[in-house]
Amino acid sequence: MLYLLVTMLERVGIIVTVAFVTTRLPFFRNMMEHQRLQGSILWKMILFFGVFGIIGTYTGLSVNAFSFEVSKWTVSLNHEEALANSRVIGVVIGGLLGGWKVGLGAGLLAGVHRFTLGGFTALACGIASIVAGLIAGLIRGRTGKNAFQSLWIPFFVGMLAETVQMAIILGISKPFEAAFSLVEKIGLPMVIANGIGSALFIIIVKSVFDERENVGAEKTQKALLLAKLTTSHLRFGLNQKTAQQTCDVLWNEVGASAVAITNKQEILGYVGEGIDHHYQGQQIQTNETRGVIEKGKTYIARNEAVHCQNPKCSLQTAVIAPLNLQGETVGTLKCYFEREDDLSRVTEEYITGLAALLSQQLELSDAERVNQLAKEAEIKSLQAQISPHFLFNALNTIVSMIRSDPNEARKLLISLSRYLRQNIQGSKETVISLSQELEHVNAYLSIEEARFKDTLTVHHEIEEGVLYTRVPPMTLQPLVENAIKHGLKDKQGKRDLAIVIKKENNGVRIEVTDNGVGIRESRRSNLATTPVSSEEGAGIGLANINQRLWMIFGKASHLSITSVEGEGTSISFWIPFKREEEIYE
Repeated sequence: MLYLLVTMLERVGIIVTVAFVTTRLPFFRNMMEHQRLQGSILWKMILFFGVFGIIGTYTGLSVNAFSFEVSKWTVSLNHEEALANSRVIGVVIGGLLGGWKVGLGAGLLAGVHRFTLGGFTALACGIASIVAGLIAGLIRGRTGKNAFQSLWIPFFVGMLAETVQMAIILGISKPFEAAFSLVEKIGLPMVIANGIGSALFIIIVKSVFDERENVGAEKTQKALLLAKLTTSHLRFGLNQKTAQQTCDVLWNEVGASAVAITNKQEILGYVGEGIDHHYQGQQIQTNETRGVIEKGKTYIARNEAVHCQNPKCSLQTAVIAPLNLQGETVGTLKCYFEREDDLSRVTEEYITGLAALLSQQLELSDAERVNQLAKEAEIKSLQAQISPHFLFNALNTIVSMIRSDPNEARKLLISLSRYLRQNIQGSKETVISLSQELEHVNAYLSIEEARFKDTLTVHHEIEEGVLYTRVPPMTLQPLVENAIKHGLKDKQGKRDLAIVIKKENNGVRIEVTDNGVGIRESRRSNLATTPVSSEEGAGIGLANINQRLWMIFGKASHLSITSVEGEGTSISFWIPFKREEEIYE
């Protein structure tokens, strides 16, 4: 019995060696990557594991059921002979990996073959092969992927299948005495050897799955890295500059011979092999690329389908994946390879995933652009507002001075024209200098000082070097207007207004203070956040100014309001030092 066990393990080693070599072939890897087993994939798995069962039969030991003489190699049996073999290993593994359909199919194929060889146990072994496949398939149905994640399951299933075979031999093979004697001699070695063989086979298959998962994890890690590296480029949309930058990044990470990005008409970016005849600005040449743009589905171009006009071009295979924006294909990502064997299914899916990732970044870029346009439109709308009440007061003041003081009336008309011109100009600009904003304020104050005669005094405290700071138009002027209109208008006696601009914490602090009537506590708490209706027209309220500062500089630039009833109000805000191009990035 010990000799038989050692010899059986030797034959199992042959089976395992064949399994190791076979599972490294692209055929096996591609077959195992399919999640749903149907059609040709199902038949391929049945054939594959059925053939392994047949190999297990041929590598078996011929045993005479009556004399118990053992012969190491045989291709046919006489009526007195039986086989000690490893047939159930292939059938069991097929059932554990593919389910009952694969197990039944592989068992039927291996069982029919075993029956044709004849021998004392031909029928029993043929039936046992089918039963073994069903048992393994049903266990796979119960345990799911755990059927091949744990080595104990295939070990015990292999032993169980062989034990069932021994029971079937006892029940079918005649005479019973010979069957019992045979099982007594070969039963235990076959049960142990096939259990060990099934576990070893699963170890090999599991290594294939682990390698695939490791490759997938590596690809995922690369995809996340590429997302980070390409975001800074594609956030500005799809053009020749951003496409070329993206191609440079992808080529270093994907492992393709060349990478290209196109729009609907031409190559926007290209890097890698063949750059001497594939170049930026070249028109799309292949119907396959046009087909991807039209249908929005990934296409694998092989050999002639690459359609390179240069006969010396080494690029033989390409994955062409669509780049989509708002449900429309706006371009393609093309990854070229020099040999078809360089392109695996995992790589194909990886490139398709990269195209989807780039499409998402284009979607975000487009959404950001639309949001920016909406924000700028809202800002310009706020800037364009002019208080009609102020305009009427200014005109009335000028009319009253035309006879009494024509020169002063002329000066006021000039100030009014400057004020209106700045309002119009401000609706066209996103940011201006503090110096320009102060000109607007001074034009407004010239008119108001004429209205209040000698009762309004304006103080300026402006630190050197701050006037070139960029601010949104119509930011300081509305604060001055609100101070005069609401704080100083009903003030009895001398009216003081101070404008202070000074450096503070890598930015500029702008403050407007008056000695007016002040603001009630109940009203002051939400004055900068809630729009307040005014009977005097459509001036820019504090809430609108606050909103514009938040939108452009963030909440650190919010309005700060302090006020004491009867003593006056101070309103200030802080803005950071920024270049004009940084404000609307």
